[in-house]
Amino acid sequence: MNDYQGKKVAIIGLGLTGLSCVNFFMARGVVPQVMDTRMNPPGLDKLPEQVECHTGGLHEEWLLAADLIVASPGIPLAHPALMAAAEAGIEIVGDIELFCREAQAPVVAITGSNGKSTVTTLVGEMATAAGVKVGVGGNIGVPALMLLDKECGLYVLELSSFQLETTNSLHAAAATILNVTEDHMNRYPLGMQQYRAAKLRIYENARVCVVNASDALTMPVRGADERCVSFGVDVGDYHLNHQGDNTWLRVKGEKVLNVKEMKLTGQHNYTNALAALALADAVGLPRASSLKALTTFTGLEHRFELALDHNGVRWINDSKATNVGSTEAALNGLQVDGVLHLMLGGDGKAADFEPLRPYLQADNIRLYCFGRDGAQLAALRPDIAELTETMEQSMRLIAGRVTSGDMVLLSPACASLDQFKSFEHRGDEFTRLAKELG
Repeated sequence: MNDYQGKKVAIIGLGLTGLSCVNFFMARGVVPQVMDTRMNPPGLDKLPEQVECHTGGLHEEWLLAADLIVASPGIPLAHPALMAAAEAGIEIVGDIELFCREAQAPVVAITGSNGKSTVTTLVGEMATAAGVKVGVGGNIGVPALMLLDKECGLYVLELSSFQLETTNSLHAAAATILNVTEDHMNRYPLGMQQYRAAKLRIYENARVCVVNASDALTMPVRGADERCVSFGVDVGDYHLNHQGDNTWLRVKGEKVLNVKEMKLTGQHNYTNALAALALADAVGLPRASSLKALTTFTGLEHRFELALDHNGVRWINDSKATNVGSTEAALNGLQVDGVLHLMLGGDGKAADFEPLRPYLQADNIRLYCFGRDGAQLAALRPDIAELTETMEQSMRLIAGRVTSGDMVLLSPACASLDQFKSFEHRGDEFTRLAKELG
């Protein structure tokens, strides 16, 4: 166990994660100082009285006087105040690093540009089906420090590139990078290789690395080694096998599950299932209970979720598609009998939208673009694009045009914060309007 007694600890960022850090130190007899760049951050009212808190910016004196800084993933390490602290030799970590120093059970660690929440949840379901007490969280749901429990037999953590930047003590029993596509380029000025390097930290000290055979960027720096197990669409130890109108999950040549038995649909979800199965196998979960979990899992909200099926028109909420790669995954292999009414827009986070162009060439597609980067998206195929200011305006246009066999797909390829509180808020609004207009 780590001894933080007598240490001066500064915590940057409140919210649920910040509070979990405060409680972690208070339980160890250390009263931290807290700061947040927001004037009225969430969780301010739940801080213990004796904890000093500075809001509306960073308190640089506190930072330079600290022995340990626990930084929110939202604050880049390139922030001048953090660079000054690092130069002064002050240790900077995140909540995941604190967790890794304490965790007594094996950890399955999952990152990737897309699919990580689905895979994390699936592995958790597989552990539960096997009767294992499992803690699931990290970048989704519950902050990692709230999962610490002596009874836990396994931890399954979703980790973002931001969280991995401040984590050094992770020794995952099994780790995966599901895919690497352009995202958060506003945070990584040196581009894709800098973003990838942050994700690759997940493999350091991992016992098993589950890599995507269809995505070279998910391989360890020195290439595949004896720790590596692979999954992919057509290639890999775990891959899809197409026979007639049947698709099977296949492991090392053996067909283990017909995807018709799964509630999840879409090629991207079938590869998510393969990745989850590879991780579950790597930590010794029984295959039978893992396959059972795959047949009962209904998917996560806002991830290619059927919001409404009415008069032969399917309205699909894929609001979690906050980057180009996620929208590509939704469109890849998508079959629509009638017209696909595709809604794109929001804050593109300085991404290049060009990779979407090949998916927009079909005759049966119409584009509806809105929000901050709507005009840029509409320019991908102006002959079929409508530009509106808001998502609601797009939906009202679509509602007057849909006929049986059509699909309305919100898969925005952008973050939501230009017009919504979160991607969940955007997805909820889409679902509400679909039910009103459909």
